[in-house]
Amino acid sequence: MRLPPLPEKEWKATTRSALAGMLPKSRQNPQSAGNALATLVRHPDLTKAFLGFNIHLLFRSTLPPRLRELAILRVAHRLNCAYEWSHHVRGAIEAGLTRDEIEAVRRGEAADEFDRVVLGAVDELDEEASLSDQTWAALATRLDEQQRMDLVFTVGCYGMLAMAFNTFGVEVEH
Repeated sequence: MRLPPLPEKEWKATTRSALAGMLPKSRQNPQSAGNALATLVRHPDLTKAFLGFNIHLLFRSTLPPRLRELAILRVAHRLNCAYEWSHHVRGAIEAGLTRDEIEAVRRGEAADEFDRVVLGAVDELDEEASLSDQTWAALATRLDEQQRMDLVFTVGCYGMLAMAFNTFGVEVEH
């Protein structure tokens, strides 16, 4: 662990305010915030700025929650981010993915044709930092322009988070 969660004795008003948009006041502490947020608040200004963007992707995105979680899980798997994977399995189940569908994400497989398109889009963005015209068009069969934009930003955001969590050594809570 390169950057452990910020110890409670070091939490200040600015630390707590960095989490204000994401967590209620009662959860603005190292135990309730979880290892990821308790680590990110080592840089309160960055955390506050980032969480505004992340909150949009998690709670206000035009992307259907099931597809959002499918994409996040694929990112987490491709970037070997145990923290992101463990936290988004719960979200995926809440969004309607089955355990079998979740395990298939690791293999880049899906029974549903459009789910395969989304998984392929994640892989393509990871490998090429762009989507081909063919993939963009395939996504357009079910997603409008804003949803496709939200998908690209979701993949990018969670890729960046995976890099940060892996680099900082953020550990999964037990």
